[in-house]
Amino acid sequence: MPDMPNNLYNMQVIAITNPGAPDVLRLADADTPTAGAGEVLIRVHASGVNRPDVLQRKGAYPPPAGASPIPGLEVAGVVASGDTEAMAAAGLKVGDAVCALVAGGGYASWCVAPVVQCLPVPKGLSMVEAAALPETFFTVWSNVFDRAGLLAGETVLIQGGSSGIGVTAIQLAKAMGAHVLVTAGSDEKCQACLDLGADHAINYKTSDFAERVLALTQGRGVDVILDMVAGSYVAREVGCLAEDGRLVIIAVQGGIDASFDASLVLRKRLKITGSTLRPRPVAFKAAIAAQLKATVWPLLEAGSVRVQIFKTFAAADAAQAHALMESNAHIGKIMLTWPVDAEGSAA
Repeated sequence: MPDMPNNLYNMQVIAITNPGAPDVLRLADADTPTAGAGEVLIRVHASGVNRPDVLQRKGAYPPPAGASPIPGLEVAGVVASGDTEAMAAAGLKVGDAVCALVAGGGYASWCVAPVVQCLPVPKGLSMVEAAALPETFFTVWSNVFDRAGLLAGETVLIQGGSSGIGVTAIQLAKAMGAHVLVTAGSDEKCQACLDLGADHAINYKTSDFAERVLALTQGRGVDVILDMVAGSYVAREVGCLAEDGRLVIIAVQGGIDASFDASLVLRKRLKITGSTLRPRPVAFKAAIAAQLKATVWPLLEAGSVRVQIFKTFAAADAAQAHALMESNAHIGKIMLTWPVDAEGSAA
């Protein structure tokens, strides 16, 4: 049975008053949720800002059935209460510092999360750094390594290398022994990707990325492409994949319509796939969490994979955080912080 806290606090949330521009985001009061079976209640110290939050604010990405309407897909904080049996099975207890992937409700001073989607805050990381982990690390691991099956010695092209997803994918791919090519929208962003370990960075505003990929690989192409653009990019991506290459589409920022030479799929034995993480069942996300804890958390604690925070805002300034996200000026993650009292409880 869930272990309930002695007293429930009213919480603050960032509410979407109406679909629209960043200024529709408002700080509001709400009732604190209660952890149910298999869940914990977290007093939130920090929340991550991600592209799906922007789409939800615009009315283009509604939360899945049963999820909180409050935006936010990742948090870090302290376990306040929850299902004691589930926590014991996961090695968690009240007072533990955790980060968690959630299907909604992350822009709040208190958040409920499935126990199996919680991971310990890696040693040496702050709450803000820990809150930057779940959405991008779960997404990259699921798509680059599980779906695309990237192996050591293979070459991967990461579109949007300076995004939160991109900076994560660069580091994990390099840590796993891959050769990494990226695209980015400025020379500054390209240099930032190189500094993170990318082998080559292509400014897509001044070069045709497909031509550069083929030149850099002596005409062979790349084994895996992680694509957040879709649209017109797909045709060029199919053209610069190597034989038995895999294209994984995780967003459609360039549009949903794509036309490409299907004969290349046959001749080169290509795989074109994609996924969205948010609506997947808890058991699916739990499996990713276990893989991350075993394989990636030691890299974070050793400092060989680093969290890239671009800017942190107070939660009340979420509209400014969203405006920055939409400007595409950032390199890495944008974060929100929540006030906590001296004992660590959300104020």
